[in-house]
Amino acid sequence: TPVKTDIEELALSIPHLAETATEMQQWVEDEDVFWLFNNLGRFYGGQGLYELAEPWLKQCRNITRSRLGVEHLYVASSLNNLALLYSSQGRYKEAELLYLEALEMRMQLLGYSDLYVATSLNNLALLYFSQGRYKKAELLYLEALEMRMQLLGYSDPYVATSINNLAGLYFSQGRYKEAEPLYLEALGMRKRLLGAEHPDVASSINNLANLYLDQGRYTEVEPLYLEALGMRKRLLGAEHPDVAQSLSNLANLYSNQGQYKEAKPLLLEALDMRKRLLESSHPDVATSLNNLAFFYYSQERYTEAESLYKEALEMYKELLGSSHPDIANSLNNLANLYLNQGRYTEAKPLLLEALEMGKQLLGSSHPDVAHSLNNLASLYKYEGQYTEAEHLFLEALEITKRLLGAEHPNTQTIHKNYLYFLLQVLRENRQEELSDETSLQIISDMEKSSLENS
Repeated sequence: TPVKTDIEELALSIPHLAETATEMQQWVEDEDVFWLFNNLGRFYGGQGLYELAEPWLKQCRNITRSRLGVEHLYVASSLNNLALLYSSQGRYKEAELLYLEALEMRMQLLGYSDLYVATSLNNLALLYFSQGRYKKAELLYLEALEMRMQLLGYSDPYVATSINNLAGLYFSQGRYKEAEPLYLEALGMRKRLLGAEHPDVASSINNLANLYLDQGRYTEVEPLYLEALGMRKRLLGAEHPDVAQSLSNLANLYSNQGQYKEAKPLLLEALDMRKRLLESSHPDVATSLNNLAFFYYSQERYTEAESLYKEALEMYKELLGSSHPDIANSLNNLANLYLNQGRYTEAKPLLLEALEMGKQLLGSSHPDVAHSLNNLASLYKYEGQYTEAEHLFLEALEITKRLLGAEHPNTQTIHKNYLYFLLQVLRENRQEELSDETSLQIISDMEKSSLENS
């Protein structure tokens, strides 16, 4: 992500580049056309200005094709870069088609075993990972890793990146025992190959800390977050998006431990830094607003939380369009706030919209969709619509168990909510509204246990 100083330096040349691209492109050498339009697209895309970036990247593809022919390495790169933009916008179907076209072209031009092909496989894996298509993502990550090892040998930074990406996939699936050794391996490789002080080393330390945070290993998390933060400050300066990320992560740790006094200044500092570095309207700024809102929500400061959730939601919509996973997540957050306040009529349309959006973007089998189903089930429970609640709780549980495993924290949370729901059904003696045999058996066991303990 370019920082404000980078943007300011580049901004001086942008009008000249834009004029050259629009008025004098016929005098630009064929081989230089790609770089001209690509750099304009990346300038805007790096700032989160996706609508401004798209026309330049589209022109890059079209003009490169017309100048260099439909099958050329620069054409493949232009397809890849447009796909990256669409992926950032949550336009996954469009991104997938372009990634596949770029991959096929690179394989035709370079053969199967090539670093550009490995990059295409890795990018496609990242896309599938974002969609929750974990099996496909894993196969491609492994394929890219094997290819990079064959071409570069084991000791190479690209190989370390592939190992790190595979660890990230396992982490997201709750496969912690598989993720941890890979994160440690990537960290060790990066230290050996790049030196102990390097941005990629800091990222690896940060990733390992994220894993430990998810496992509740708080005493191990804090020193790692502090190490990553210190390294990023030394290497990148005190004002950098990666520093803001580290501040935000440290704040999340303190929030999880109930150390709200320590968390709040870090959240505010991260938000302020992102606004300064990335301009006031950027996806990372919206993420910081969302994090601060959740902080207030955790403390039951609902008025402040609502205002920030709404601001984050509007910013995401402005930057990413009307349909994106981050927007679905924001809708869920706002709806959860309303649920906790008993504002069910306001929560319901948001939950339905988030669920529908998630299914359209990510497919019906994704952890985010399960999260939406769980929230909607909770709403129906509060409203006394027990038949609907049972169906949604079970659907959410089935998805998380299958994708993440029974021991994953997300699965455990949904299972706990489901059991509380069944306990409420038992207390109100409304078992006849349920239809699932498992639900009825659990209620029967609860009833027996209650009688035995009375």
